[in-house]
Amino acid sequence: MKKRIEMKAKRLTIYTHLVTNIKLNHMNISVTGNGFLTSPFGKTKLFFIALVCVLSSTTIKTLAQKQSINGTSLSTPPGTSKIWGKIDGVNIEGMVQGPATEITPLQVACVFEYTEGDIFNSPPALPAELNGMVHLDNALKGLITDIRKTGRFSGHALETLLMTPPKGMISAEKLLLIGLGDRNAFNPELLKAVGAVSMREALRLGVTHYAFASDIKDAGIASPTGLVAGNVVRGAMSAYRTQAYLKANGMGSFTPVTKLTLLAGMSFFNDAGEGIKAAISEFQ
Repeated sequence: MKKRIEMKAKRLTIYTHLVTNIKLNHMNISVTGNGFLTSPFGKTKLFFIALVCVLSSTTIKTLAQKQSINGTSLSTPPGTSKIWGKIDGVNIEGMVQGPATEITPLQVACVFEYTEGDIFNSPPALPAELNGMVHLDNALKGLITDIRKTGRFSGHALETLLMTPPKGMISAEKLLLIGLGDRNAFNPELLKAVGAVSMREALRLGVTHYAFASDIKDAGIASPTGLVAGNVVRGAMSAYRTQAYLKANGMGSFTPVTKLTLLAGMSFFNDAGEGIKAAISEFQ
């Protein structure tokens, strides 16, 4: 309420200043080439045009600020990380980093079924300099595009492919690709199952930490950042609890995971964090 009152007061002040200036200069306004300012109607029209411009500018600025708060235009520096919370001893971390450069025993990256130029055509894909999947594909010398284009890896929903790149090619020791299926049929709910698959593979490999990159926006698909990140956590930690239940009943064993890192682009870090925190709260 206080902010609304301040905004109204600000607009009233602007209005008063404009009226005062027009009155003071009433007798000094000169005639333009087409005589627009010579009539009282012309002066009134000029006043309202000026007033509309001022109020429109204020509205545009307010919308821009809201977009920044929502993470759509506010950039977070690369390398920024934050532990958003913990579930059953597993730290859930957010990180502004790409899948090619994240240092981790296991990097998970998601891909849709192949369409020509899908990660390179921008828009709708993110620009190359901001596109983590493009960076990953380039680091692997085009391998991800090649295996999808040739059908060696189709990218069907929940299809997996594990690879061990030569040391130094990417920062991760191993790379796990998980398919997202048909891009035209994408639903954020799929990320619960994708998150579960990622955790089961991490437990099978015996890693204590792994990183996850959904890469959905890299492929040009608009998606709700917070919901996608939250669903990854929901799926991954549900799978983790299932394995813990089996272990407690003598039906299996595994090396505990101590940290799950969800990678995000510079403009999506905060939105992802809100979704992650919402998911964490459901496990408390």
